[in-house]
Amino acid sequence: MDPLFDRINVRDLLSGHDLSDPSTPLSTPDLRLIISRLESHSLHIKSKVRSYLLSHREDFASLFSQCNDAVFKTSEISDNVSGILSLISDRPIDVEIRKLVDEIGRTTKEAREKREMLGLLKIIVGICERLEGARSAFSDGRLRFSAEEVKELKKALRIGDEEEGEPIVYGLLRKQWADLFDEMQDLFSKFMENAVRFEQDSRTIRVKYKLCVDKMDGIELHTVMEAMDVAGILDYSLAKAADLIIKHAITPAVSYGSPAMFAEDVNQGSEVISEAVLKILPSQDCKIVDVDGDAIYARVIQVIKFIFKHICFENGSWIRSFGRLTWPRISDIIISKFLSKVVPEDASKLVDFQKIVKCTSEFEFSLKEMMFLSASDGKDYRLSSFSENVEVHFAFRKKTEVLGKARNLLLQCDFSVPQDYTSKGPLLKNDGMAINSSNQVVDLIFSSERCVVSKAASQLMELVHQTLQDVCLSSARVAWEFYHAVRDAILLYEAVIPVKLERQLDGINQVAILMYNDCLFLSQEILGLAFEYRTDFPDSIKEHAVFADMAPRFHLMAEEILQRQIQIVIFNLREVIDGADGFQNTHQMQQFESAKFSIDQAVFILEKVHIIWEPLLRPSTYKRSMCMVLESVFSRITKDILLLDDLAAEETLQLQRLIHMMLDNLSSLLKSLISAFDSNEKSEEDTSRPIDDLIPSLRKIRKLGELLDMPLKSITSAWESGELMSCGFTILELKDFIRAIFADSTLRKECIWRIENVSLY
Repeated sequence: MDPLFDRINVRDLLSGHDLSDPSTPLSTPDLRLIISRLESHSLHIKSKVRSYLLSHREDFASLFSQCNDAVFKTSEISDNVSGILSLISDRPIDVEIRKLVDEIGRTTKEAREKREMLGLLKIIVGICERLEGARSAFSDGRLRFSAEEVKELKKALRIGDEEEGEPIVYGLLRKQWADLFDEMQDLFSKFMENAVRFEQDSRTIRVKYKLCVDKMDGIELHTVMEAMDVAGILDYSLAKAADLIIKHAITPAVSYGSPAMFAEDVNQGSEVISEAVLKILPSQDCKIVDVDGDAIYARVIQVIKFIFKHICFENGSWIRSFGRLTWPRISDIIISKFLSKVVPEDASKLVDFQKIVKCTSEFEFSLKEMMFLSASDGKDYRLSSFSENVEVHFAFRKKTEVLGKARNLLLQCDFSVPQDYTSKGPLLKNDGMAINSSNQVVDLIFSSERCVVSKAASQLMELVHQTLQDVCLSSARVAWEFYHAVRDAILLYEAVIPVKLERQLDGINQVAILMYNDCLFLSQEILGLAFEYRTDFPDSIKEHAVFADMAPRFHLMAEEILQRQIQIVIFNLREVIDGADGFQNTHQMQQFESAKFSIDQAVFILEKVHIIWEPLLRPSTYKRSMCMVLESVFSRITKDILLLDDLAAEETLQLQRLIHMMLDNLSSLLKSLISAFDSNEKSEEDTSRPIDDLIPSLRKIRKLGELLDMPLKSITSAWESGELMSCGFTILELKDFIRAIFADSTLRKECIWRIENVSLY
């Protein structure tokens, strides 16, 4: 049958026709030929199909028979399913089955829950019975059994591991257990208080082996220790006994000045030992000082052996527990009362301290053999650590001493000027003058000048130089601590002095100037430290030791102090000049006296500043600072006078008088500036020129004094010659001044025109 289903190829039907070109149309004869051949081919197919069916007739008959049987069976199954559905719809058995299954599930669950509840009740009853048994055993003196029960019940009740959603009864049981545990702790504490006692009168520590507490008589101390160990409360119960032994035995044993001695005694009963006694006796020779620590360590070991033998019964676990409880405090006592007191005060004695290091190591080894110290925990060897690091402790002590000395000298300094100090000329190096013998007159490293500083600064730098010399001779660890001590000591000045002198810095006084000199001196000294000492420093700190970073801080602080002083002086001068009321109406007696009083006050302030500043400040600084102050005064007075808009003839004379009086009264001050200039600059020129250059308003106020009684034409000529302009006058100031003094006239107009005309060139 497969050939029947092959595709019919038109090319085969028209094999004689050229169909290579798909665009060539078919003719009518071609189409007829195709139809004819298709009909022939169809008849051929029908013939083959008929032949095939006839040859397979039995096969097709069997197939049709099977199909008929299948259809019949399908109908029968459909009828059966319909019957079943009808039956189910009339009686819903699936619902009954579901109910039965649910009931069986509930019954099973209830049975399981009852079994679990019964098991839980058995456990609870068992725990309750064990709690009561433990309490009863505890009351009967069966301490070890009771302790074991408490320990087991702690696991059963999961103490410390509680979970949410647990039955409430567990909380009640835990509370009962906690109450029993607290009672047990209290009773064991009482047992230990009864077992270990200190008798003040006889200075004796007494350990009883037979104990009696709360109607429990004849309880063995060993039994109590076993029970405490089992219950896990050994540390808690031994706490008071440990305190007692540390206070009355260990502390006296370690006393460096007047140590105690110990004597043991044992009271033997009929069969066994009833008690042990440790007697604390005063030293027979209080003058003996144990330098190496042998006797001190021997006394401590004697006390610990007494504990090991008569309280811990040579049990390693118990003595280890006692050690954990007491060793931190014992080691602190030994360090504070012995080791820290024998730390060398001089680097040359560090070698002798090695004997103490060796003795300390042997002492801790003995404690380790008794299991008082752990063999694996390095933290227990605190004494060896301290003694082996003695260089650090030595350096720390010296650092503390250096900082203490620095703080004391800074706090105790009164910032007074040396009594034998005189100001006969500037303080210059190698100038042929007698150098002041006071150590407060110091050289400035990077300047040719000298200055006066406070005792605090002078002594502080002496301390710094001494400490840096020790740095050069010390080991790296000690040198590093000394280096930091030097830095901290210098910085103490910045932290202490400004706070101490805050009030003095708000006034005009010597303290502020001394503090300025201190900061200037310290800044230069700090810069010189590295050059002076760095090459001799230990190699490990040469590259890390830095001082230059501190110098700018002190230089800046010095400038801030000086500028603050200058501003305070200028503020005070402005206040007194304000009292002159702008120098108005000075031709009136009252106004003249008021202006004169203001001038006198200003001169007084300037002279006070002169007296304070000149002896203490460097010549260059004194000249610069005083010129700033005088410039502010002269410029202010000149400005006030030039602002006057109408001056009478008598008024101009009075103003001239005030100016001359002020300049005369300030002549000594101005001479001091000239002297400062000559000494500092070594100038050979006219003494007035440098001062006029530094104080521009001085030349201006002098010329103003001349202008007040000068004819108008002379004033005009002075402007035309450039003299007034060189003195600092402006064209506007000069025109206003002329209008204020001279009445309106043709001459005034002509002169003003000439002045304006000159200004154009």
